[in-house]
Amino acid sequence: MEQKTHWKRLINPDYLGAHSLDPGKDLTLTIKTVGRQMVKGEGGKSDECTVAHFVENVKPMILNRTNCKTISKLYLTPYIEDWAGKKITVFATTTKVAGDEVECLRIRPAVPENKLPELTPVSPKWDGAKKAIIDGTATVEGIRKHYTLSTENEKLLTVK
Repeated sequence: MEQKTHWKRLINPDYLGAHSLDPGKDLTLTIKTVGRQMVKGEGGKSDECTVAHFVENVKPMILNRTNCKTISKLYLTPYIEDWAGKKITVFATTTKVAGDEVECLRIRPAVPENKLPELTPVSPKWDGAKKAIIDGTATVEGIRKHYTLSTENEKLLTVK
């Protein structure tokens, strides 16, 4: 099948959008942080928005009320600090805005399956992973390809 390019990808916005996903594909991400920040829109106007940054190497995502409510229900907490390290699955869909059907991102209302083992200080591979990071022969991103790593354990792993 031929790979096609959505025209919005050419604009290179700073945030994840429905156009960022391949048609029919979901994206599972690990929340690194969520907070408020100034966001410049297409028209140049700035607004303060809730933005999620991810552990994976992807653009941040602006979270609207609908998506915040979904995360809150998924993980049984309304506190954004508790969302760090949690996985979400993002998908593209449409919604009505001012009578027009527009593309949007939504979060699936189910906790994604965790297929990777978790790396913790009591794991047999912990010492080797810590040594490899200190020696510069491994990166946190590389370790995340093989293990789930909480934000707290990432900090412990990278402390010399």
